[in-house]
Amino acid sequence: MNPDESYNNRIVVQSDVHFGKPCIAGTRITVQDVLELLENGITFDEMIEKYYPDINIEDIKACIHYAAEIIRSEEIHLEKAV
Repeated sequence: MNPDESYNNRIVVQSDVHFGKPCIAGTRITVQDVLELLENGITFDEMIEKYYPDINIEDIKACIHYAAEIIRSEEIHLEKAV
């Protein structure tokens, strides 16, 4: 299986869960929540142990992959200096 496919299956967007924010499949844990913990220096193992025991390392990697895909597909508009 292509790694993109396995990651894509782990992140879901449902309008009735967290107002359509992307979440780890089968949970109400948002990609944003996971990324914010990583931003604050929480390790993968610590995140699973102390915050979200129902997820695994591949779920966390899927959140990072999802965010990276959003950035990759984002169109950048630069303003010209006057």
